[in-house]
Order: sequence, then structure tokens, then C-alpha cells
Amino acid sequence: MNNRFLPYLLAFLFIASLSCHMRSGKQVTFSDIAPIIYRNCTPCHRDNQAGPFNLVSLSDIRNKAKTIAFVTGSRYMPPWPADVNYRHFSGEKSLSDDELELIRKWAENDAPIGDTNAVPPVPDFSKTMAHGKPDLVLKMPEKIFLKGNQQDHFMVMKFPYELPQDTFVRLIEFVPGNRKLMHHMNAHFVQYDDPKKKKNVMEGAWKADQEINESREIHQMLGLLYDDGSYPRLVPSVCNYLPGVETTVFPAGIGGYRITAKGAIYLNDLHYGPSSSDQYDQSYFNIYFSSKPPQRPVREFQMGTLGVSSVVPPLIIPADSVKKFYSSLKVNQDISLLTLTPHMHLLGSNFLAYAIDPAGDTIPLVRIPKWDFRWQYFYKLPVMLKIPAGSTIYAEGIYDNTKNNPNNPYFPPREIFERNGSMRTTDEMFQLIIQYIPYQKGDEHISLE
Repeated sequence: MNNRFLPYLLAFLFIASLSCHMRSGKQVTFSDIAPIIYRNCTPCHRDNQAGPFNLVSLSDIRNKAKTIAFVTGSRYMPPWPADVNYRHFSGEKSLSDDELELIRKWAENDAPIGDTNAVPPVPDFSKTMAHGKPDLVLKMPEKIFLKGNQQDHFMVMKFPYELPQDTFVRLIEFVPGNRKLMHHMNAHFVQYDDPKKKKNVMEGAWKADQEINESREIHQMLGLLYDDGSYPRLVPSVCNYLPGVETTVFPAGIGGYRITAKGAIYLNDLHYGPSSSDQYDQSYFNIYFSSKPPQRPVREFQMGTLGVSSVVPPLIIPADSVKKFYSSLKVNQDISLLTLTPHMHLLGSNFLAYAIDPAGDTIPLVRIPKWDFRWQYFYKLPVMLKIPAGSTIYAEGIYDNTKNNPNNPYFPPREIFERNGSMRTTDEMFQLIIQYIPYQKGDEHISLE
């Protein structure tokens, strides 16, 4: 059997066993519940992750049995905003009706333990290293203080490094130190040719606490320039973060970078959301090397705000209104889609993206019927999705600027708009970010699991 079908077979057998189990009337015990929790809940509900409490040990899970039953039964948890009936993605956190019924019965019967020998082992999660021990860790040298003044905080930052020689990178994992306030992060590799960078790459300030500023003065202050004042090579968008995202991992041969021995990770865009209390952060990067050069580098484009296609009409949402906006882009070459990332702020209500190919057929991409700002995923496709040359990609977003929107930052509502690409939480954005590689024959059959 082809190994790429094994996860689907196992999932089918597991769900089938649940159905037989419930029809038999057998008591639901922890051994029935544990696989569901470990797969869908524990990845976030553990130390240093997004969940507000742990769901790791038997006592953790039993103590929250009724809470688990309530939030899963209402489909508030696990968080997976994308409509699984429109397009499937890798790593979906969506419970079947049978799984929900098992949880409900278990909680109603006081969460019986049953045979402890039948309970599967807890997954071997590391507290901070989701992908094993990294080859290089780049950490903020000290904690950042974030004043609790209900204001957004924007920073520019560098994480310099110096290695014995040039090398290849297969994966970069960003670990936010304060997930509650981290709004987004965009990182780039700064690459130095040794003869032109004799100065210590560690020299210069490591951060600037101010509005996003791409000026030469900021770059000089951070010590990012060559010794003669010229600019080094920049490898853009090597790592990004949004609320709730998980590090995207591709199969061997897809993605990766070659980096010089001297360099830095440059954050031109680090944004913390507002808070009423003083907070701290000390985020870092885990970097994993590769012995082989990247074969098929990943490319990216962004539709909508600050992107390659316009928002129509201009993104202005009057007070007490519900309004729809569009963006479209014609693709001029065959491409293989890897990930899709919709992005809106607090007024977002619905998001839809699809493509129309040259024959007029619709290719569903992603639909989010109920936008949730707290959970924004890099939705990775199970297998590459071909978008033929000549196709047009469409994105549609609905915004709710009424008092009925519980996430509306203003009461009474006031007019909200882009503000020239402002990334403040209380302003708005409309984006669809797409990662892809140029199409090669057979891509449709390559699993991204």
C-alpha cells in the first residue's frame, strides 16, 4: 500500500470503530477519549502553547471533562475556522459527530477511567521544540517590556548569527514568548558576503520600539548594512506568524534556504496587540539545518492589502454596516499551491477564496463561514493543487461593523478603513497569502503531509 494513504485508512478504521463501539452500548472510558484529545486538543493545550490550561495527563483531562464536552459540542473547540465541506487541509482539527457523541457520553458518566492498560501513551511533545532539537537557536537577548496602555506595539528587530561556514536550512520555527499579545511577525534572512562585512554582525542595536520604519537610519542603527553603507542581500519572508498558526513543514526537497556564514534574521514587522496590563515577551527562533541544497524553493504572493492585487471597492467600512470586498489575480503560469492564508482583523465576518480556470470550472480554495481573529492558520493542502495558467484567483471578504459583532473594537461603531496598510488591530486588512512552487508534471500526486 502507498504510505501516503495510511493516515486516511487509520482515520477511517478509527471512526468505524467508534460507530461500532457506540452501537454496542459499551461504556465509554478514557481509552476511547484519549486518542481524540491527544490528536485535537493536546497540541495547543500544553506548556508554552496557546491553550489556557493543559490537557496532557489523565487528571488534566478528567478535571475538564464537562468543559471539553461543552466546547466541543458547540463546535467552539477545537478551533478550525475553515469549512471542511468546501476544501480539506492537512492537520484538520475537526471532530466527527461520532467523536462528539463519545465525549458527551464520557463526560455525562463522570469521566470513567476504565482499563488504564488500554490508554495510549501521551504523545512525546517537547515543551518548546515541536520538531526535535534545533541546530541553532536565536533568542531575544532580553525580555521586552510591553506597557499595558491599550496601544499596539510595533518593533523592528534583528537576530544576528555567525556560523563556521555557509549551510542549508530546511526549517525555521518561530516560538512566541507571549502568544496572547503576539499579533504577527514577518522575518527575512539578511545574507552577507564576507569581504564586504568585516564588522561584527553582533554590533548595533537589536531592536527599535516604534512604528514600522523602513528608513536607512533604522537599518544603520541595527547594524544591518555592509561596512561601506550598501545593502546586503535579503531573502524575504522566510518565517511568518499569525495568531494560532503552527509551523508549516514540507516534504524533503520542497522549500529551504542556503544561508551565508554571517547573517541575521531581520524582523521588519513585529506587532504586539493592545493590553490593559503590563506584559513581557522573549521570543526566539529554532533553526534546523539540512545537508542538501533546496531543490524547489517555495514562492509566495499576497493578494489584497499591500499585495499584488487591489481591494475592490477600497477597504472602507462605514459604521453600522455589513459590507463585502473583493480582490482578484490572473495567474500567468501553471503553479502548484502549497498553503493558503486568509487574513482580516476584528471586523472580519466571512472569507471565501476560489479560482476559475480557463475552461470556466471553479476550483474551491478556502471558505471561512465564521471568521475568528484568534485562529489564523497557514492552511496546508494534503497534496499540491494545480492552478493552470490563465486561471483567475478570487478572494471575497465580508466585514461586520455593527454592534452585533462582539469583536467590534468600538461602541458605538465608527468608520474603519485600511489607513494606508496600517497593521493596527483596530484598523482593517483584507489579504490572501499564497505559497506555491512552479508546477511540474505529477505535482497533483505529491503528498504534503
